[in-house]
Amino acid sequence: QGQVLESGGGSVQAGGSLRLSCVASGLTSSAYCMGWFRQAPGKEREWLTSISSDGRTTYADSVPEINTNGSTAYADSVKGRFTASLDTARNTLVLQMNSLKSDDTAIYYCAAKSGKICYTRATLFYIWGQGTQVTVSS
Repeated sequence: QGQVLESGGGSVQAGGSLRLSCVASGLTSSAYCMGWFRQAPGKEREWLTSISSDGRTTYADSVPEINTNGSTAYADSVKGRFTASLDTARNTLVLQMNSLKSDDTAIYYCAAKSGKICYTRATLFYIWGQGTQVTVSS
């Protein structure tokens, strides 16, 4: 099974920044993929990014274009503003969020799965955190 725990959510003004952290524990393999999703009120859960523990990420459920030579991919809505990093020594995934806007207001969820292969579909992750609220006021 395993579990992930998110932290770092809060309220900020538009244009500000937040740093979210997610710590994974109890994973069944030394190789794993962790990702960030978010869900705003009345909207579907949105994939933001995911990254493999081996330093080279492959998205098995996506079209080839998203597999950018093993680099981390991001949703178009956050690309250029959000940056994910994975500290494998601490099993910690960080999401640095800059230039925040009101549309970023949502509950942010961390997810994980065993194995180095990553996905973009939420249903293919089986370890989920409880979520952390991010509110951006304009």
